[in-house]
Formats: sequence, structure tokens, C-alpha cells
Amino acid sequence: MITPTPVTRRGAAVALALAACLGAAPTVTATAAPTAPGSGAGLDRYHDQRPGWGSCAKGPDDTMGRDLDKAGVQCADVTVPLDYAAPEGRTITVAISRLKATDTRHRIGSILLNNGGPGGTALDSPPEFRAWMKKTGPRYDIVGFDPRFVGRSTPLDCGWPVGTNLFSAGLSQASFERQVALQKDLAAKCRATNASVLPHVSTRNTARDMDVIRGALGEKKISYFGYSYGTYLGTVYTQMFPGRTDRVVLDGAIDPREYGPRLLRGAVGENERALADWATWAAARDDTYGLGRTRAQVLATIDRIIRTSARGPLTVGTAPETYRLDDTQVPFVLLAGVDSDTDASRASLAEQVSVLNKAAAGQQPTRLSPQFAAILRLGLTGEQSHHGSVQSAIICGDRAAPRDPEVYWRDIERSRAAYPRVGALADNIGPCAFWDRPREEPTEVKHDTKALIVSATGDPRTPHKGAVALHGLLPSSKLVTLEGANRHALYGLYGNSCVDGKVNQYLATGKLPAADQTCSKQAG
Repeated sequence: MITPTPVTRRGAAVALALAACLGAAPTVTATAAPTAPGSGAGLDRYHDQRPGWGSCAKGPDDTMGRDLDKAGVQCADVTVPLDYAAPEGRTITVAISRLKATDTRHRIGSILLNNGGPGGTALDSPPEFRAWMKKTGPRYDIVGFDPRFVGRSTPLDCGWPVGTNLFSAGLSQASFERQVALQKDLAAKCRATNASVLPHVSTRNTARDMDVIRGALGEKKISYFGYSYGTYLGTVYTQMFPGRTDRVVLDGAIDPREYGPRLLRGAVGENERALADWATWAAARDDTYGLGRTRAQVLATIDRIIRTSARGPLTVGTAPETYRLDDTQVPFVLLAGVDSDTDASRASLAEQVSVLNKAAAGQQPTRLSPQFAAILRLGLTGEQSHHGSVQSAIICGDRAAPRDPEVYWRDIERSRAAYPRVGALADNIGPCAFWDRPREEPTEVKHDTKALIVSATGDPRTPHKGAVALHGLLPSSKLVTLEGANRHALYGLYGNSCVDGKVNQYLATGKLPAADQTCSKQAG
């Protein structure tokens, strides 16, 4: 899913690591890519390489690398072609990590992890996955990787002034026109800094990289676990390389027919409902947050905050970290805060809305919580330019978007009544409207796959209907549904013993449940 805060091993944590800009990369000839190059065709040398495993730490200040070293994880770079249509040409590297199986007598194989985004990293995920997998964990080589141009994998950075493009169109046409100018400028910055590699940033090429990783690991088949966008990536891999997967888990699944630059439009209702459910929670705690004593009052407070920010930006925070938010940016804060219905997540959003409410009332700004400051740095500064740059590059490289701004404006105006807080964000224009057309057509699902699909009925990022649709496209799959939870990404993150148990049973035995399964939110 297109997420304002990348799904990581810590759930909704904001990624704080920055990567270097590709900048002056050598020019690559724009040759047409074949439909699905796989093994052979000059690729044997990539599949036959053996990684040079070593320390994950890149230096004394690399905390993540040192932690991985302490956990027994080793890291390596795998070489892949930039352009699979010209494998003899320029190469790039993909960073991988591995926590080797310790129960070698009962070793199952390697499992490859993807944490979504697009643009999320998984290099640091193997230790926590082993813990979540309980007794089954030691039977796997658990492999994390940063997809091409993400994190440590030949990183791409367009030098954006923001870390995401997920903003609202605001309340007026003037606000929308400012968004058109911003999104056009973001696309122009990527073209100016990374034109030589943008044609090769796509999910299909990441899937090809995954198959190189499989070969480099010496595996005939590889297991896979993907969250969110990672479910789309996993689906694409199974279609491009049928028969090369063992056990596949897709958590927070996307209907591959709906994936693309405007994917959030399909989740606008779920996000409005999640926000309304949060408002009920906040109303019961009005003495703490002061946002209203009923759901309607809390939602009216939000509407008032947005209207006030449209008249003039709200100032929050204290020196040296202050921010100004207008009606295109306040909804981003709301979207970032409703991806989970845990008390901790709801309290965090309530604190943030309380700060905005006080700013709208003209009260003296107060110091921001670390969580709120991190979200604002993501949305309003270039600190995480890499995240927004590569996320957009992947999505825009996968599927074309409408190019006429009037298409977006009409959709925005039509959605305001039904979705007054999220509609103008979900329907807003993005950089893909100004991107070059993708080199390949989107992947169609034509091969059945025995996958375990996991979904929550109230998922505000990748709606449950997407999981049901993917299940229908893969008749041999089985669906595990968590009833009544407004939560995106479940396994190991939400603490539901029913969901975790069914995933672990499948990973241990390789046998899917005989029928689809339903779990209760109350399962602890």
C-alpha cells in the first residue's frame, strides 16, 4: 500500500535513516524491456553468484548494523543488472541479510521478507521474525533485503523538500493548484537527478532481483513473507516465476488489479471509518485531550482545525523545531495516525490532534512529542527525501496515472460530501501524473498459488476487500480474517495469538488450512 509511514519491523515507525543520492549515474540506453526475462538470456552469472557474507555494520556509527551483528545476522550485496533487457550492461547492488537456521537437521529453507511501502526496508527484520516464528524460526534461513534503490541497495534520492507526496488537495481550488505545482516539481526533480535509472525502478524488476537472490542463495524454491505493498510484490513474483516459491504469506493484501498511483482511492471509506472509530475513543477521553465528548464533536473539532488551517497555516512546536501546517498537510497527519486501533496508537493521534486544536485556537505552541515531530519531519522537510522519492519512483514505474489535473479536481469535488476529511487526499494529484510512462504493462494474475492471505476487516491501508479479491484470483490460497480490527499489518505486530498461530502453523508444516479461517480481535 502507499503508506505515509513505511511498514517496518516496528509497524508504523517512521524510517529515520537517509540514503545517498544516485545523482550523476551513468546514462543507460533506453531499450525496450522484454515481457518477462528470467533465468538464462545472459543472466546465469547473476544467479550463480555466491554472496560474500560478512558484518552488517558499515562503520562505528551504524547502530542497526551493530545490532544485527550482535544478533548473529550476516550481510552481503547481490549484483543484479540495472536493465534486465541488457544484462551485460551496467549493474547495481541489492543489500541482503541472513540469519541462518540453527536447527539444521530440520531446516526448511530460506524465507525472504518484504515490509511494504513501497520503499520499505527489511534488512533489519530477521531477528524479530525469528522471535515471532517461535519454534519454527530456527528451521529457516531468514533473509531480509532492501529492494533495488531502497535503503542500502544503490539508493535513489531525488532531493525532494518533503519525504512524501501524500498530501490533500485542501479546501479550495487555489490549494489544489499549489498541489499541482508541488507534485509537478517533485516529478521534475526525479527526472533531473535520476533520469538514467527511473525506467528500471519497478516492481517487476524487483521481482527479477528476488529471483537472482533465490539463485544466489542456492535455493530451487524460496519461501516469502510480504506485508502491504509486499503482498503485491509477492504476487508479481509468483506470476513471473511460477513454481519457484515454497510457502507464501501475504499480510494486508492488495488486489493486484487495483494497485497503482491512485490506490488510496479504494481505501477512502475505510480511512474515514477508522477516523470515526478513533473519534469515539477520543470522545471517551475528553478530560485528557479536550477534543469533544461525542464522536460528532471530535469530528467537528477536526473539521474546524482543517478550516482554520485553510485560512492560514497553524504553527506547532517550539524552537528550534517548529512547523506550519495548512489544509493540504493536516489531513496527512490524520492519515498517518489511523493505521492501528491499539490504545497506544490512538493516544498518539489524540495528542497530535490536541496540539493542532490548540494551534487553531491561537494558543501558545508547546513542545512536540518525538512521534509527532518525526511525522512532521517526514511530511514537511526533506530529511526523508529518499523515502518519498523511491516510493513514487516504484509506483509511477508500475502503472500510469491520469495526466490531466482536471480529472483529479472533479474526483476531489465529488468525494467531499461522503469523505470530508480523507477524500481530498485520496483523490489528490501526485507526481505520477507528470512521470514518463512505464516500460512494461502491469502484471496479470494467471498462475494459481498456494498462499496464506492475512487481513483485518477494518484495515485502513489495504482494505479487506482487496484480500478477498486476491483470494479469488488464487483459488488454492486460504484467507485468514481478523474480525473487527482497524489495523494494517498483523503478524507479529498486532499481538493476536490466533493470527500468529495460524501463520506459524503454516510456516512450520507447509500445509494450508483446510478452509478459510476467522480470528477474533479479542484473541490475546
